[in-house]
Amino acid sequence: MTNDIPNTALPPIQRITSIDALRGFVMFMMIFVNDLAGAPEKIVPNWMVHFSDRHHGGSGMTFVDLVFPGFLFIVGMSIPFALGPRLARGESVCKIFLHVVIRTISLLAIGILMVHETPDSDQLGWPGQRWCLMMYLAAIFAFCSVAPRNYGAKTETKKWNRWTISSLGLRVIGLLAMVWLARVFRDDKGRAILTFAPFHLAVDWYGILGLIAWAYLVAAVVYLIFRNHRTAVLGCMVLLLGLFAADRKGLFDNFWLANYVGIGEMLGSLAAISVGGLLLGLMLKAVDLTSLKARATFTFWFVAACAAGAILLKPLYGISKNNATPPWCLWSCVVTATLWFLFYLVCDVRPVKIISRPLALAGQNVLLAYLLSEMSVSLFDVLHISDWYGSLSEPSLAAAIARSAAFGVVVLLISTGLNRIGFRLRL
Repeated sequence: MTNDIPNTALPPIQRITSIDALRGFVMFMMIFVNDLAGAPEKIVPNWMVHFSDRHHGGSGMTFVDLVFPGFLFIVGMSIPFALGPRLARGESVCKIFLHVVIRTISLLAIGILMVHETPDSDQLGWPGQRWCLMMYLAAIFAFCSVAPRNYGAKTETKKWNRWTISSLGLRVIGLLAMVWLARVFRDDKGRAILTFAPFHLAVDWYGILGLIAWAYLVAAVVYLIFRNHRTAVLGCMVLLLGLFAADRKGLFDNFWLANYVGIGEMLGSLAAISVGGLLLGLMLKAVDLTSLKARATFTFWFVAACAAGAILLKPLYGISKNNATPPWCLWSCVVTATLWFLFYLVCDVRPVKIISRPLALAGQNVLLAYLLSEMSVSLFDVLHISDWYGSLSEPSLAAAIARSAAFGVVVLLISTGLNRIGFRLRL
C-alpha cells in the first residue's frame, strides 16, 4: 500500500455519494433491527436477533451484529472528507483536535443520558416517560443548526443574523435542559445522573453513541497524525487490535485510564473498525488510486486481509459482538467494505438514481434520525399508543417486519425532510 502526496497538492474532493448512501442504509437497518427487537420473541427467528444465549452458546454473529460496526466503519470513512478540508484551508492541528474533542464529549453526553433510560416516576415526582421525551428533544436542540437550504451560498454575510441567533438560542436552551434533566433524574434508589456538591457523573457505560465517540476520537487522532500515509494507518489498525489482546492478558488492569474507558474494546478493537474505514476513505482521496480497477484491487486486498485475520484469530477469541473480539471486528470490516463497494458501483461509477438518491439523502442527517427513532418509545408512551403500536407486530413475522420497515422509512423521511428545510444536527 503506497502513500500518496500531501493534502495540499490534491484537487478538490467531491462528496462521495456511496458513503452517504451506505450511511443511510446502515441507519435504516439500525432503526429496523432496534424496532424489530420489540416484537414478540416467539415469532422472530434467531438469525434476526443479536447472537446470544438463544443460539445455544458458542461464538458467532448474525446480520444484526453487523449494523453497529457498520456505522463505526462509516465514521472512519468520513473522517478524511470532514477533517481533510480543514487541514487544506490551513487550520491548525490544535484547532481541529479541539473540534474533535468537543464532538466526542457531545456524543458522550448524549450517550450517558440515553443509557440511563426511564427514571423512576415515584422518585422523580412526575412521569418518567416525559423525562425521556424531554431528554431527546433537549439533545436535538442542543446540537441543532437552523438555516435555509443553500444558506452558505447566499450573499448574506452578517455574522449575527436571524439564523445564527435562532440556532444559538435553541442550542443554549437544549444544553441547559440537558444539564437540568441530568440533575433531576432519579433512579429507583433516588440517585441522580449529575451532582455538583460533590461533583459526580454516573457512568456505568457510555451507550451506543458513547462507543461511537471513543472510536471516532481514536480514528481522528490517527488521521491527524498520519494524514494520507495509508501504510501507517494500516499499522495503527493492527496495533489497535493488539490492544485487545494486551487487555485480555491484564496489561492495563492497574492503569488509571482503564477506570474510565475499556482500553481493549473501546479504544482498541472498536476503534480499529473505524480506522479500517479511515483506510478506505484515504483510498478515495489518493491520487494514485483514481481508477475503478485500482480501487477495486485495493478493496479486494483489504477485504481478503481482514478475512484472513478473522479466520486466524477465531480460535483465540471467538466471534462476539458483546466482547468486541478481533474476529468479529474483522468480519464486520469485510462485510461493510464489500457492501460499500457495491454501493460505490451503483452510486458513483454507474449511478442508479432510484437507489443512490434516496439513500444518500437519508444518510446526510443520521444522528437526527437515530435520536428520533429512540425518542419514539417515550413519545408513544406519552401519547398512550404503545399498546396499539406493539400489537401491529403480534400476528406474524411478516407483520413485525412490515411494521419495523415502515417505521424506519417514516423516521428517515422525517429526518430527510427536516434536513431539506434547514434543520440539521451539527456536532
